[in-house]
Amino acid sequence: MEEDSAEGGIGAETEARPHPGRTDSARVCVVCSLHTPEAADPRITARPGSAGMAELASLVQRLEVAVGRLESLSGGGGGGGSGGGADSQLVSDFDAIMEGPLAEYMSLSQKIGGDVLKHANMVKQAFSSQRELIRMASSSQKPSDAVLTSLLQPVSRAIQQVQSFREQNRTSPLFNHLSAVSESVPALGWVAMAPKPGPYVKEMQDAAMFYTNRVLKDYKEKDKTHVDWVKAYLSIWTALQSYIKTHHTTGLVWSKSGPVASASAAPPPPAGGAPPPPPPGPPPPPSMDTSSSSSSGAGGEDRNALFASINKGADITKGLKHIGDDQKTHKNPALRGQSGPVRSGPKPFSSPRPAAAAPAPAAKQPPVLELEGKKWKVENQEGVQDLVISNTELKQVVYAYKCNKSTLQVQGKINSITLDNCKKMGLVFHDVVGIVDIINCKDVKVQVMGKVPTISINKTDGCHVYLSKDSLSCEIISAKSSEMNILVPNKDGEFTEIPLPEQFKTVWDGSKLVTTATEIAG
Repeated sequence: MEEDSAEGGIGAETEARPHPGRTDSARVCVVCSLHTPEAADPRITARPGSAGMAELASLVQRLEVAVGRLESLSGGGGGGGSGGGADSQLVSDFDAIMEGPLAEYMSLSQKIGGDVLKHANMVKQAFSSQRELIRMASSSQKPSDAVLTSLLQPVSRAIQQVQSFREQNRTSPLFNHLSAVSESVPALGWVAMAPKPGPYVKEMQDAAMFYTNRVLKDYKEKDKTHVDWVKAYLSIWTALQSYIKTHHTTGLVWSKSGPVASASAAPPPPAGGAPPPPPPGPPPPPSMDTSSSSSSGAGGEDRNALFASINKGADITKGLKHIGDDQKTHKNPALRGQSGPVRSGPKPFSSPRPAAAAPAPAAKQPPVLELEGKKWKVENQEGVQDLVISNTELKQVVYAYKCNKSTLQVQGKINSITLDNCKKMGLVFHDVVGIVDIINCKDVKVQVMGKVPTISINKTDGCHVYLSKDSLSCEIISAKSSEMNILVPNKDGEFTEIPLPEQFKTVWDGSKLVTTATEIAG
């Protein structure tokens, strides 16, 4: 492998020549030596232990990025002046994100393993697809909108793959990790968000913090690796905002010289394949048969007769038949009951609607009520009123998903309870030391028998919470929800219903915005 020093970049710093008798692995030694002294000296090996493995994983990530840079330089060396300093800076600064925050995130994801590692590999693929798009933009002129849409497809497919993985693993013990990534990975769509891509990335980063705060809450006192994982992941989007502010303030910057980008130069789709193509459109309406000479001839005779009648002028009424009073329905009521049905005239032409295929019924999932590790899984329960979880422990959690018209009772003291996508669900519990989370639900009722510090209601329509005397000091956090009512016990043992505000008023007091709840007078 030889690099022309006149092209600049990595090839200008080191001349890579294969050693006699070596295979392609000799190239890896040259690439590693550009970044780390350990790779340059084969006598230096990774230190044992988890720290050594983490450094090795980080080294592998940096190595892959460097190999990609060398391949792009060797493959695009004939681009002429379009690959100059300003254009290569766009790519190298993006590589700094992949070698820095993204590599750190990958290393910590490897430590956590499981679904988090699988998810991280998908995120890495999404960044690789975006890097190829930026590299193309740095050496090509902006194409037409149709071609640009096809060039954006690899990044779009990678984002969809990340989000689909989260939906397919809703019962994962690391669901909050997956949700944080899934909610924020659309930030990679900034390449199509002119003229303000930076604020769009910030908005997606803020969406992730709802779930990263949960991760911090769950692991702050347990495992520092997860805390570092949150910091590393959020730093990716912070670095991307800085990169956009420096190079792409009003949108993805394309080269002013060089060839116009083509769809054939789009990067390959991520591993896992592209989504299925859209279904074919409806068939065209049947064409009207105008070839019949008999119908056209009859139409011509009718028109001639019509014009002849019009030309009669006032004499046209002479051909009308006289109707006597005995034949008029408004003067002879007996005729009204004898009148036959009114014939409707011919309907105007309309294209027949294609018969819509009936949607296939969704496969009914089996009901689940089991303890998996430290998580009680309650899923797909339909019309069951006597669901009971007993023999609970402080470290256990309850996760109820897609339960309908059912009632769940949780005895003892438990860490947290989550109701997700449930309808007409009843929940009765004693003590929760963490949080009761109600999300994506409809018409649910929750009764506290003991104590709970926090109740969170998100994206829910219809929620009644019955508090006990010991839980009156709990915090209730709500967002994007409606028809929420808190029922507080009074001295007579009855409950007083108090609605949570849904409408707010915000005013500027000269130094800050002040928001207060408003009441609508009936």
